[in-house]
Amino acid sequence: QVQLAESGGGSVQAGGSLRLSCAASAKRYSWYCMAWFRQAPGKDRERIARILNSGRTEYADLVKGRFTISRDNINKTLFLQMDGLKPEDTAIYYCAAAAPGPVSGTCQDFRNWGQGTQVTVSS
Repeated sequence: QVQLAESGGGSVQAGGSLRLSCAASAKRYSWYCMAWFRQAPGKDRERIARILNSGRTEYADLVKGRFTISRDNINKTLFLQMDGLKPEDTAIYYCAAAAPGPVSGTCQDFRNWGQGTQVTVSS
């Protein structure tokens, strides 16, 4: 089991930046796939970035080139650097953890979630 706690959300104007953090409590944090999801009002939760235990990163097209996911395995912290924010990025942002999948480069279902942090971008 992994306990996760996000921080760093807030309000910013369009074009601004925010850096989200997710502190994890897990004995083998470096083993996990980690990801950031978001959920906007009236919309389904969507995955926007993930980082495998190898360090490989993947991004949704909507945030590619603007957001950067990274992890600090020593301090068991996940980050999301968000630049060039747009009003449509307004959502609750969640970090999540999953066990690695049986095939290299895959993850199992994300079953461990933080409580979320609100990001609001005004035009």
